[in-house]
Amino acid sequence: MEGSARGSAVSSSLPRVVAASLIGTTIEWYDYFVYGTAAALVFGKLFFPHADPLTGTLLSFLTYAIGFAARPVGALVFGHFGDRIGRKKLLVVSLLLMGGSTTAIGLLPTYDSVGVAAPVLLTALRLVQGFALGGEWGGAVLLVSEHGDRRRRGFWASWPQGGAPAGNLLAAGVLSLMTSVQSESAFLAWGWRVPFLLSAVLVGIGMWIRLAVDESPLFQQALAARQGRTDQKPPLVGVLRHHWREVLVAMGARMAENISYYVMTTFVLTYAVTHAHFDKQSALNAVLIASAIQFALIPLFGALSDRVGRKPVYLVGAAGVGVWAFVFFGMVDTGSFGTLVLAVTVGLVFHSAMYAPQAAFFSELFATRMRYSGASIGAQFASVAAGAPAPLIATALLRDHGSATPISVYVAAAAALTVLAVLCGRETRGQDLAEVEERSAEGLPVDGGAVGKPAVT
Repeated sequence: MEGSARGSAVSSSLPRVVAASLIGTTIEWYDYFVYGTAAALVFGKLFFPHADPLTGTLLSFLTYAIGFAARPVGALVFGHFGDRIGRKKLLVVSLLLMGGSTTAIGLLPTYDSVGVAAPVLLTALRLVQGFALGGEWGGAVLLVSEHGDRRRRGFWASWPQGGAPAGNLLAAGVLSLMTSVQSESAFLAWGWRVPFLLSAVLVGIGMWIRLAVDESPLFQQALAARQGRTDQKPPLVGVLRHHWREVLVAMGARMAENISYYVMTTFVLTYAVTHAHFDKQSALNAVLIASAIQFALIPLFGALSDRVGRKPVYLVGAAGVGVWAFVFFGMVDTGSFGTLVLAVTVGLVFHSAMYAPQAAFFSELFATRMRYSGASIGAQFASVAAGAPAPLIATALLRDHGSATPISVYVAAAAALTVLAVLCGRETRGQDLAEVEERSAEGLPVDGGAVGKPAVT
């Protein structure tokens, strides 16, 4: 069994691995979210200045969405090599790519300087960001999941998930600071660049910490078992042959989680400023406060999933966010800052119930030799249909209907799809990851049922 096989050495190194994964994912999500926040607040004016404000924001969100298109490519490439040569090496590459592209965005000329070349360069760097993030998530959560044991995997694996709200908190905090100490003209002239350039410092810290951790023990065992074999298929082949159902479950599970998050943290900045007449500072501060609360909640929901199961916690989150979507915009429309904070916070509470157990849930679906590929493909292919167009669709619905009700219906439909997907999945709490490996190698589903004789993967 995985816990006894690795012994006390694992437990002593686990906090260090968790810290490295959390800090690394925080930095990568910071880079990713600072773009989304800037897209909501300033990119429309800087890179699409000849459009009306809402159309300019729509075009800005289009460049934001394009980054998601590169995430499945990153999932395929990083998943393949992560399953071949190791989780740690690929995590170092993803951090360098993300940090380099984010820093470069901070150095870009705007439309007034170089014309249409400005949005073209912005889009190209956004694609690099998406490619890097497509490989980051799977490696970070697997490194923790494969170091830990079955009893508390939900808790420990949820910590890298905390990198999303922590990154959002950091991004919103830096931008909030810049907008509070600068005039509008100064912020548009140069202040917006500071959060992007800060990435270079953060990446240096992240690299120093990430290089100090050990490779996953389960991966090292799987790598040793493959030595000398010449009949191995690419990990993607194994995923599509033995785990395609699990990939579909993961993709469906991501729909409500991804869509609700980007609507309630990214699109809400545009909605609160242009429709509910909040100032930028108040909108940013609301997301800032809610993200801080979410960061504290994620490990609690992860621990809860170790007690009652991954599926019950996930289902509560999906159903809750589907209902809350109809309350959310009405609360924002009140114009009260306290009500705005409450609306975003409750939305992120339900999101946390999905996001926290997701790392362990997805890790427990796939065998070690194809786990990076399987988890990354399931998560990132869904993001193209979910998170990528969410702010874009929400902005278009608001422009066309002048009401938030269609946006609420959109989020609720995603919640219904996620509930269905999770109900179709199996409960994985307490799953021994080595057992997933053994059953997959035998061509058996992990719940013990029989299938046909497998090809060697």
